[in-house]
Amino acid sequence: MSRILLGIGLAVALLVQSGCGSSANRAPVDTPPADELMDEILYADDPKPRGTVWDIFRARKDQGQIGAVNKYIWNASLDTLDFLPIQTVDPFTGVIVTGFGTPPGGGRAYRATIHVNDPALDARSLNVALMTKSGPASAATVRAIEDAILTRARQLRAQDSRL
Repeated sequence: MSRILLGIGLAVALLVQSGCGSSANRAPVDTPPADELMDEILYADDPKPRGTVWDIFRARKDQGQIGAVNKYIWNASLDTLDFLPIQTVDPFTGVIVTGFGTPPGGGRAYRATIHVNDPALDARSLNVALMTKSGPASAATVRAIEDAILTRARQLRAQDSRL
């Protein structure tokens, strides 16, 4: 008998709780379209530029950018450290955070945080922080990773310029 009453009580509680979440009395949220939100972000200080037929003759912006970072360094970082599991990426701030992973043929696990902070294809645009499970990685290892990323970035740019 107590099991039946417990079952009925549980069913009534679930019915009452399901009624609490109904959206019948909620007012709809007026959200602007995504393109309007992006225009507000991109052109907050300046008016939105208008396009004309003559725009095809104007100089174009650097196509090597993703948001505010250099696309070649960004992609080279992902290519070079592809053995590390990606935890978070944000191309607008230029931050890539990875989990621990072991390089091919290596015995020590590393974790990396990469910050691409400039749209220029330059060594100053790249900051790499490497950690091992026992603490920070050596400066020589960090320098070697930075060199590998920058070399791969130059290779990617050379491939794009041939097209």
